[in-house]
Amino acid sequence: MSNRTFTMIKPDAVANGHAGKILDHIIQAGFSVVALKYTRLTAEQAGAFYAVHKERPFYGELVNFMTSGPIYAAILEKDNAVADFRNVIGATNPEQAAEGTIRRLYAKSIDANAIHGSDSDENAEIEGRFFFSAFERF
Repeated sequence: MSNRTFTMIKPDAVANGHAGKILDHIIQAGFSVVALKYTRLTAEQAGAFYAVHKERPFYGELVNFMTSGPIYAAILEKDNAVADFRNVIGATNPEQAAEGTIRRLYAKSIDANAIHGSDSDENAEIEGRFFFSAFERF
């Protein structure tokens, strides 16, 4: 169990002006933001980040969506970070997300679901390193 996780506020939430509210929600949930980057993914970067989904039918649409506007990438810290953060963001489908979760509050659809959260300690480290070269130092 790690005390760090990775998140990305997706282009839909940034475009809709929700990034600040989402960051505040994360902080109010007890997470510390130890690294934060505002950037726009290239098709190559988005393709590499989501390579695990390359054979799935939604891969092309996912890459297009993730390159459609800027994102915020962040490393968060809290005890039991990955599991706690998954509870804070809610189910991938905002209609199934619990009341008060980020996706229930700010996501428009299962595709434009406002935020990414790592699903394991291993993926948190891999994803964090994708955006921040010194993940372990944060």
